[in-house]
Amino acid sequence: MRSRFPSFLLLSSLFWAQTYAADLQLPVSSVSVSSSAPSQVILIDAEQIEASKSEQITADGQVQLEQGGQRISAEHIIYNQQTGEVSARGMVRLEQPSGVVAGPDLNMNLDNSVGEMNAPIFEFHDNNARGAAQKVTRSGPLNYEFNRAFYTTCPAGNDDWLLNLSTLKIDRQSQTGTGYNAWVEFKGVPLLYTPWMNFPLDGRRRSGVLGPVFGVTASGGSEITLPIYLNLAPNYDATVAPRVISKRGVLVNNEFRYLGASFMGEINYDFLDSDRISQLNRHRFALKHSQNLGAGFGATLQLHRVSDDSYFRDLATTVINGTQTQLLNEGTLSYGGGWWSAMLKAQTFQTLQDPLASVAIPYHRLPQLNVSASKSFNRTELTFVSEYVNFYHPTLVNGERIVSYPSVTYALLNDTGYYLKPKIGLHSTQYVMSEHNSSAMPTVVRNIPIFSLDSGLNFERDLQIGEHNYVQSLEPRIYYVNVPYQNQDALPNYDTSQAVFNFSQMFTENRFFGNDRVGDADMATFVLTSRLIDDSGGTERLRLTLGERFSFSPQRVNLTTPDANSRSDVLLAAAGRVTDWLTVDSAIQYNPNVMHTQSAYLSTRYKQEKGKVLNLAYRYTRGDVPANDVRQVDFSTQWPLFWHWYAVSRMSYSLQDNRVLEALAGLEYNQSCWMLRLVVQRFPTATQQVSTGIFVQLELNDLVTIGSDPLSALRMSIPGYEKLNTPTPHH
Repeated sequence: MRSRFPSFLLLSSLFWAQTYAADLQLPVSSVSVSSSAPSQVILIDAEQIEASKSEQITADGQVQLEQGGQRISAEHIIYNQQTGEVSARGMVRLEQPSGVVAGPDLNMNLDNSVGEMNAPIFEFHDNNARGAAQKVTRSGPLNYEFNRAFYTTCPAGNDDWLLNLSTLKIDRQSQTGTGYNAWVEFKGVPLLYTPWMNFPLDGRRRSGVLGPVFGVTASGGSEITLPIYLNLAPNYDATVAPRVISKRGVLVNNEFRYLGASFMGEINYDFLDSDRISQLNRHRFALKHSQNLGAGFGATLQLHRVSDDSYFRDLATTVINGTQTQLLNEGTLSYGGGWWSAMLKAQTFQTLQDPLASVAIPYHRLPQLNVSASKSFNRTELTFVSEYVNFYHPTLVNGERIVSYPSVTYALLNDTGYYLKPKIGLHSTQYVMSEHNSSAMPTVVRNIPIFSLDSGLNFERDLQIGEHNYVQSLEPRIYYVNVPYQNQDALPNYDTSQAVFNFSQMFTENRFFGNDRVGDADMATFVLTSRLIDDSGGTERLRLTLGERFSFSPQRVNLTTPDANSRSDVLLAAAGRVTDWLTVDSAIQYNPNVMHTQSAYLSTRYKQEKGKVLNLAYRYTRGDVPANDVRQVDFSTQWPLFWHWYAVSRMSYSLQDNRVLEALAGLEYNQSCWMLRLVVQRFPTATQQVSTGIFVQLELNDLVTIGSDPLSALRMSIPGYEKLNTPTPHH
């Protein structure tokens, strides 16, 4: 479930009877004899073999002794057939399919697996690890003890990091390991120490101290976090992480996770008593719970509260956390019955105010009930969507809204190459006003019929360009919708906004999100799409889409300034995987009535291999006045430099305001068994307020990670970013 310092040995195969090394060659035998032991047949190959009456066998010269899945190789072996004792000398190797251990001598009883080896050197093939010890003792088939041992995943000849232990005990029966006086060295410098450690051998969770996290922020100064993991039971655990912030105090992060047969969840409670800067007691509480109640029923609960508006701006270390303004608190009860479903919800928000720009408080839904159903009969599809919501707001008009929308769709034509589907429905809404109804608005009922007709064709042909074969498609689509006008200016607006004009919105009945406005319409949408598909692998190399919507009557229901033009903006999009390395995505929205570009977007990504990605994007949106135009460029990359160094960078820049909106820059050094990340990130947390985070992380492969983790920031900021030192999976 997580990496942790007590388990960073990862020595699930760290014992000398389960090792293998492909670079050590076995000798060729010339003489063979066989003998029986109580449980298995033993084979001995050697250049010279002598047997005595006491059933002692002496073998010399490239000796190999095999019993079951293990093999002992040496220059000289004495085996007592009565006692099962084996004494080996001279370049001794003990092998099993999973690894190898080698040393100058070995004394072991094959019957009870009791024995010892001096100066063992071991190697594993499952995680490319190796190590050595002063002595290893085997007290049975499942118990081992290493004295003065070291361990590393670095290749031979490279000791950049080492885990040193005075004593390491392995108990295969309980699948646990115990280490004493363990410390980690990196480039000869001690980094971590613990006098005692206990860790699992089979990947199971175990309590202990995780790798420390170091960091620096502009608002808090330098800081260190020391997480403590508690494996409380097989189905729940906890993490307590004291975070010492030099300018503020100690923020204690607490996480509790649980998992049952029909439920799962997570609880977080973080607190900082007496913040030295704000002079406040800061705290955060979060709960996520989901439950399968059976018989199609389910439930979820999500709670999130903080002590003050500036909690995330002062204490967050990531862009997502630092820019939160609406904290969702919600409980749901749902049912899925196959052809119908229902959901009961209660939803509120904690709104965190920006000191320089007021944040709108959304309506609470106390409660909300949704019921929907769908049935098909031959070519006919019957659908029903309904909703009841009680909206609450501390200052705006409150009220209840009931919506029902039954509809019928009939497929006049329905084939892979063509379709024609008319649809008719009745959108019915009822409002009952309550508190803050200053205009004394009465109960209102709105009934609006909606008719739409969706049709399309799909043509395909084979096309050869040069030596490449493609399938080219031509897909015209026409969509018509008719909604009669009804004056809705006096109705409240609880949750409705103007939909963004795009290809998806062009094929919807309503040009608004939400149910408080149903836009009048008498309009047709024409869209033409052509695709170029690689015939060999099915890759879409190019997709061109051109679309426009025409209104046959003026649109009178609007939340913004009405548009009296009959022609909508023209949309043109081009996208595709042009080559195996280059991907392009672009779109233009052009207003033919005033002959100017309303918006434009262009994004390209070049990714040749892991760790080699380059992204470049440009975005333009015309505002109501030139000063409100949006013109932004975005650049991000993960790119190899020289030796083992990689650059990581992201910059979002406003050409309109001549300022950097968000920036990230850093370096990664990827060595064979460790990786260093140095990252600086600057991001806004409020109006005219930014936060700067510094990440320094040292990751010792298959051992421990030290420092603040920049991976989430890198993945979010650089599309296509990949972790270079992907851990070796353990089984």
